[in-house]
This record gives sequence, structure tokens and C-alpha cells, in this order.
Amino acid sequence: MNEYGADVINFDGHVVLPYRFRNKKMKTLKDVISLKFKTSESEGVIFHGEGQQGDYITLELKKAKLVLNLNLGSNQLGSIFGHTSVTTGSLLDDHHWHSIIIERHGRNINLTLDRHMQHFRTNGEFDYLDLDYEITFGGMPFSGKPSSNSRKNFKGCMESINYNGNNITDLAKRKKLEPSNVGNLSFSCVEPHTVPVFFNATSYLEVPGRPSQDLFSVSFFFRTWNPNGLLLFSNFADELGNVEIDINEGKVSVHINVTQVKRNRIDISSGN
Repeated sequence: MNEYGADVINFDGHVVLPYRFRNKKMKTLKDVISLKFKTSESEGVIFHGEGQQGDYITLELKKAKLVLNLNLGSNQLGSIFGHTSVTTGSLLDDHHWHSIIIERHGRNINLTLDRHMQHFRTNGEFDYLDLDYEITFGGMPFSGKPSSNSRKNFKGCMESINYNGNNITDLAKRKKLEPSNVGNLSFSCVEPHTVPVFFNATSYLEVPGRPSQDLFSVSFFFRTWNPNGLLLFSNFADELGNVEIDINEGKVSVHINVTQVKRNRIDISSGN
């Protein structure tokens, strides 16, 4: 495996990195939070902050999409409901770097993912975000509450974490921040041997066969939005037939054609 250094932090899915506020409280009208991440996991909390008055901000991955949950305040009577949730992106668990910038001025938010900006206004009537004690990167702070433990921590790499002008990555490297006792925080990003390959409608990958082999074996993972398409095709040696794996109306089908037997075609389908 290769290692990627630079301004990077590796989260193991257990460790949480808190940035604690000097005055124990943070009341902001404006916020700018930016970072880059890459992961192979489809679920995980990237950062979270909350206040005792009910304010909160959470950025997380859900089903490989980016979800920002934000509440600048609700009242106890229920006439003001501040919860706002915005989803953007897809297939973000592809182990490629993705950049995020969150810019907030009162209730106006710009959420930028990989240079694609989405503008929205939060629900409610309040403009300030009131957070208590800390904002945590890589997961939720452990509070003992069942609700906080039901969300998975982030597993993967983050780079260039910046919270309102504070370089979180640099502070962590200089040991100015104390990570949680659980898990391990490291400053290199391990690259896996397996790398996903993208195919368009005309590209294909050709692999040499193995002559004089009685066994045909193949395995792979795939993901696509298309309901139809050819996944694999191979001719058997000596013109004995072929095998074809495709997607047809969202189902995976295997077709085996054998030339020298009576029942010369086998069809198997699965999935939806």
C-alpha cells in the first residue's frame, strides 16, 4: 500500500478529534468551514457541533451522499422549527478526494461540493449558531445517549480542515488538540491496492485469457445507475462457446453458451 502525507489526517472509524472553544461557548453569525475527504465507507459523521439551547450543525455521509443538518434554534412551543437538512452529491465513497466548503451568513448558506455550489436558507427565524464546548471532527462526541451512538464515525482521510480560520489539521499535528482515547489518529493516508475503474458507454477493459485451463472463475464489484449494460464477455477456447454477464432491466444475468451439447444455453438472473 502507498501512503499519502501532506496536510492529512487518517481517521480509523473510532477516533474523534475535538476542537474545544476557549470560552466554552461559540456564538457566530458567520461561519466558514472547509475540508477535503476521501473514504470507502458510505456512512460516517464528518463533523458535529451542538449547543444546550438546541442549536446544532452536522455534516455526514449517508448512503454515500453528503448531508448537512443545521438548526439555528427552535422554540419550545413549536411555532418556530429550525431544523434544516440538505443533501448533495452521490457515490462519495469512491476513495477519491472530495472538497467541501460551507459558508454561512445568518440563515443564508452556500454549500460547495467539488466546486458545485448549492445555496439555501435555513428554516426558523434565528441568525446565530450557538455551540457549546467544542466541534468534533470524525464523529459525534461520546455522550452516553443512544441517539449519538447510532451514527457511525468517519473512516477515511481528511485534508486541510479549516474551521473559521483555525487550521485544525495543523493544530492536531502540533498536538494542540487532544483526540479521543478510543481509536487511533495518524497523519498519513494509506492508499489501497484496489482502485475503481470507470467505464463510459464505449470503453472496455481487455484481459488476456488462460489457455489449457478447465476452470473459468471471475469476481468483481460494480456500481451503476444504468438499468442495462454488458458487464463481461468471454469466448471459451477451441470455439466451445462463450459466457456473458449483463444487466437487463436492473437485473444481473449470466448466459453460458456451449456449442457441443444439446442444451447449449444456460441463463441465470438475480437481483433487482
